[in-house]
Amino acid sequence: MEESNRHLFDCNQCLFRQLSTRVVPSDEFELIRRTSVQLHFEKGETILRQGAASHHLVFLHRGLVKFSYHYDSGKNYIMTIVTGPKLLGTANLFFRQTNIFSLVAMEDCDVCLLDGKALRMVAQRHGAFVLDLCERTTEMFESAIFNFISMAHKQVHGRIADILLYLWNYIYKTRPDDFVITRKELAEFAACSHENVIHTLSRFNKEGILSLEGRKIVIRDMERLQEISKRG
Repeated sequence: MEESNRHLFDCNQCLFRQLSTRVVPSDEFELIRRTSVQLHFEKGETILRQGAASHHLVFLHRGLVKFSYHYDSGKNYIMTIVTGPKLLGTANLFFRQTNIFSLVAMEDCDVCLLDGKALRMVAQRHGAFVLDLCERTTEMFESAIFNFISMAHKQVHGRIADILLYLWNYIYKTRPDDFVITRKELAEFAACSHENVIHTLSRFNKEGILSLEGRKIVIRDMERLQEISKRG
């Protein structure tokens, strides 16, 4: 983690500020701006740690992060993966004193840590701001819920197909050369073994559904992948 002496991004051009000042006067938003911290995280670094005291929301300006949950058994599960710009951690702000899950950088990330006390002070004066914060995190929870449904009702190959489609449609479609995810991360996302992932990807590769270039995944037959997802 690096706290830069220079600004990583211009607060006046920040999407979070632009959207927030639609419902919060600019002078009141200054409290949030003054108490926020701009940070750079390298790939693999933890932005928020599960179980640690919850003091901040995170606005992800640039980069890719995974929501990771660690079970007492020692296993990790990836709830979802998101790319910036996006507001993260709203559930912690209003409902928890500790972080429910960890946020881990999957590539270099620029973030703004937003002070929870400042956000609550502004939210108490502007009910529309609370609704706005909640609406902006709906997408993340929606993808996590659909992933749970997939795990409950589909076989391994159907779950992996769902994950590949999600990653393509919401993360890598505009930058296909970056479609890189480890087999371990796929296993944690699909709640299956590392061996299951290797076997399924090998099968998809042999059937011409995708090709593997190291860790890079290239989808060759989107229709067949969608059909596997539907059949489960």
